[in-house]
Amino acid sequence: MITINGHLIYKICQLHPQLLLSRQYCRVFSVINSHIHTSSGLASKDHYKVLVLGGGSGGIAMAARMKRKVGAKNVAIVEPSEVHYYQPIWTLVGAGSKSVASSGRPTASVIPSGVTWVKSKVAEFDPEDNTVHTDSGKKISYDYLIVALGLELHYEKIKGLPEGFEHPKIGSNYSVKTVEKTWNALKNFKEGNALFTFPNTPIKCAGAPQKIMYLSDAFLRKTGKRSKANIIYNTSLPVLFGVKKYADALWEIVKKRDLNVNLRHNLIEVRADKQEAVFENLDKPGETEVYKYEMIHVTPPMGPPAVLKGSLLDDEAGWLNVNKSTLQHKTYANVFGIGDCTNLPTSKTAAAVAAQSAVLDRTVSRILKKQTPDKTYDGYTSCPLVTSYNTVILAEFDYDGQPLETFPVDQSKESRVMYHMKADVMPHLYWHGLLKGLWGGPGPYRTIMHMGMK
Repeated sequence: MITINGHLIYKICQLHPQLLLSRQYCRVFSVINSHIHTSSGLASKDHYKVLVLGGGSGGIAMAARMKRKVGAKNVAIVEPSEVHYYQPIWTLVGAGSKSVASSGRPTASVIPSGVTWVKSKVAEFDPEDNTVHTDSGKKISYDYLIVALGLELHYEKIKGLPEGFEHPKIGSNYSVKTVEKTWNALKNFKEGNALFTFPNTPIKCAGAPQKIMYLSDAFLRKTGKRSKANIIYNTSLPVLFGVKKYADALWEIVKKRDLNVNLRHNLIEVRADKQEAVFENLDKPGETEVYKYEMIHVTPPMGPPAVLKGSLLDDEAGWLNVNKSTLQHKTYANVFGIGDCTNLPTSKTAAAVAAQSAVLDRTVSRILKKQTPDKTYDGYTSCPLVTSYNTVILAEFDYDGQPLETFPVDQSKESRVMYHMKADVMPHLYWHGLLKGLWGGPGPYRTIMHMGMK
């Protein structure tokens, strides 16, 4: 049970002592006292008009939007975690320019006030009966269900991990447990190979595996170690980036900075005690190659939530099976999805969640009125490709991989202004816009910037 007193603060700070360093936590007592939520042990009822599964960016944004639609008492959110993280900033944490503390806030402080917080994990779906079961044995029924469960990291699918993270010289920006290890490996780099990997699965923020490569290159140049470093990016993909316009710009950076890129190379084993990484050549099955490393950044294989796989809501690959235009489930009309857990054929990013939230808000509103959804999601997503400690290439594109840029400039060019947006503006927009259900992506501003033209 979560109480609205110092117990929550004490517990969070026990689990995450680094959060004590954040100025955010000077406000925790007042924030929690202004947000009265009900834990799973105190839930006042077992039926909600709208039930939201997941307390990540999509879940919190939609809970805020649904609160305004149907009232706080009619909305509940199922989420086990006590801390909510702004994960896009972890790229900069791994490069030493931001702190872990700056990325996290108590979940209680981001759940909309008055909305019931069921502090449990989802254990089972029963869409035929409009119910969800939690791991605490609770059965919750709903009129409408929004699934926002994110995805799961699978370090264990790489031989030698996650236990390999107990050794130095290895890190990963994809987990709060390992992101600071990336920075430790980078700042303690002496001489040899610096390895960066991209797995053979769908992942969230597909640009992040190479962002940390560019930042590491910049750091090693700044500290006079670049001449002693051989920087290698081994990706399972057949391309450097999925959108040609930005891929072409990135290839130019790769050549200019003497970075080594190997396509169709997939990490299958880490021998952390020997500082060795084993890669398979996806174009030549059975062929492997061992790389020695002085540091390695691992991007883990990822997949749909285990509870979703094999349920009545998933597709053949285990992702939530939704209509790519309306985000409504293809079988169950009162079920909707948003974010990384869905099978939407676009890059899984917070920017995509923002755009999806605006569409889903409209879709649910129409369904509530017994009307047909009339707003269409075009697959908009964005990836601020950090190329140094002060430059970004801001990639924005749609389902078809066509650039869908907000600003009337060539965004494939490195930009200091875009870096400032990534590092300073976007976090503020996340906490105070997206999570409040007030930011639905830059679509309206893009129209203005381009004077009505796409």
